Amino acid sequence: MKDFLKYTFASLVGNLLGLALIVTMGVGGLVFLVVSAASQDTGPKVKDKSVLVFDLSLNITDADPEYSTGELFEQAVAESIPNQIQLRNLLESLEEARQDDRIVALYLKGGNIPTSNGVANLKEVREALEKFKESGKPIIAYDIDWTEQEYYLSSVADTVVIHPLGSLEMNGLSAQVTFLTGALDKYGVGVQVTRVGKYKSAVEPFLRKELSPENREQTQQLLNDLWREYVRSISSSRNLSPAQIGQIVNSQGILVAAEAQQQQLVDKVAYFDEVVTDFKALTEESEEEDKLFRQMSIKSYSSTSKVVEAKQRETNSNNEIAIVYAEGAIVEGQGVSGQIGGDRIAKQLQKIRFDEDVKALVLRVNSPGGSATASEVISREIELIQAEDIPVIISMGNLAASGGYWISTTGDKIFAEPNTITGSIGVFGLLFNVQEIANENGITWDSVKTGKFADLTSSIRPKTPEELAQIQKMVDLVYERFITKVAESRQLSKSKVEEIAQGRVWSGIDAQEIGLVDELGGIEDAILAAADIAELGEDWKIVEYPKSRTLEERIFENLSGTKVTEAFPKLDPLTQEFLKLQKELAALQAMNDSRGIYTRLPFNFHID
Repeated sequence: MKDFLKYTFASLVGNLLGLALIVTMGVGGLVFLVVSAASQDTGPKVKDKSVLVFDLSLNITDADPEYSTGELFEQAVAESIPNQIQLRNLLESLEEARQDDRIVALYLKGGNIPTSNGVANLKEVREALEKFKESGKPIIAYDIDWTEQEYYLSSVADTVVIHPLGSLEMNGLSAQVTFLTGALDKYGVGVQVTRVGKYKSAVEPFLRKELSPENREQTQQLLNDLWREYVRSISSSRNLSPAQIGQIVNSQGILVAAEAQQQQLVDKVAYFDEVVTDFKALTEESEEEDKLFRQMSIKSYSSTSKVVEAKQRETNSNNEIAIVYAEGAIVEGQGVSGQIGGDRIAKQLQKIRFDEDVKALVLRVNSPGGSATASEVISREIELIQAEDIPVIISMGNLAASGGYWISTTGDKIFAEPNTITGSIGVFGLLFNVQEIANENGITWDSVKTGKFADLTSSIRPKTPEELAQIQKMVDLVYERFITKVAESRQLSKSKVEEIAQGRVWSGIDAQEIGLVDELGGIEDAILAAADIAELGEDWKIVEYPKSRTLEERIFENLSGTKVTEAFPKLDPLTQEFLKLQKELAALQAMNDSRGIYTRLPFNFHID
């Protein structure tokens, strides 16, 4: 109740303050306020001999979070800071801190709090940590219980510390798929599917109660690739062989503090106050002082003027490299937060095409796919940009599969990380009907129509075999378009594409071997490639889309649609499973293709 009142009050105050600004100051006054604030704000100040704190519970996003005015006021009043940071902000912060004489050390702060961070993003961050380490500044990592995801980053540290009663997880990866077939049968919800591709497993949760042999095969191969990259990185940092890591995984799995130290996975067993003492020695503060060591969070550091300038590469150049973020499920229309609205992204791409200052485009894709129609709308705009002699470089993030690969395939060059999940070149149609559950509750329908297929899209009854044949024809057409598109853009024969398609999921490293990806690398590699292909030399700057809205725009938009986002507390196992189920069901909301045809990964692909 206390939190409810706090956030309700924060929302009310946020809206009232926003409205008061409009009434009392007017548009002209707001412009003056924004200009004055911009001219005076030079960002947070970094004190000499500070430790940079990287909280590993941060959610790392591709696009920079965008908030309404109400949300900004709520965050201030409720003292709630969104627990996330943009990937490029994080990378630039680590690079700048590496060269900043005021930063004396880096603290990797574990917390064992669930995040949505994907393995490809984490690999880019890990490489930035390794580069920071080359500066000679110490990296110290501390946690009570180390999860595998946290340890993937922390294993880079010069000193990995664990609490005396802590533990370290080293038990390998697993993938869980939730099957809804039994529940749908129980409640009388009918499901019919049409699909192309024996590996196209997105429909399996609605038809089966266990993995198909094909789905098991591709999932096992993908996990093997991801785990191989994990072990390679860990063993290199800890001076252990992959065989030693494998022996630990299969003989122990979860190690208590003493075991983790004995196996050389951690360097020190200590309490937090002992770690604080070590940091105070680095910052040259007295141990008797009743406070923590001098520190600055990486989120605050990312707002300093030097990091902001480095990220945007602020120069006097008129040559722009545009970065467009395509993050989330692909849907028709505008989409909402966390989705790729086909029309919305297409509009951004149109602006880029007609902007004479834009000399190259980097499309950052982090998507499991979705609507086939929306994917083609986006892909067409990319082709039109290329027709204007503007090179398009694709940077694949954690996911760029199915529809995510559809919008990527025409790129002049495609980058992926070894552990990016991509491919899944396949198509399916998913058709629900509620006839049985409705009839059992006394609901019936009757209809009148002027054509045999007039009610083809109705969900009140199952489709007839003849109707399914019509839908399958459309699915086959979309698949043929997908195959042809990949063959032409990747300069592969259609027979070769059909062989590697079938809806099969590939890791980035395998995708490069079979020709679906050009090079292995992250978003910064893609940006440099864009500058090189466009022959810009050093004469360029970066513009990101969507662009941040001004204060005036924020006040005029969504004053009442506010929402507070805060860090997730550590959840009990039962709650975590309920949240997973909620996520499975929420994925259905992204299924808005007007023809019901999708190029999408399995809805509930989850790796632990």
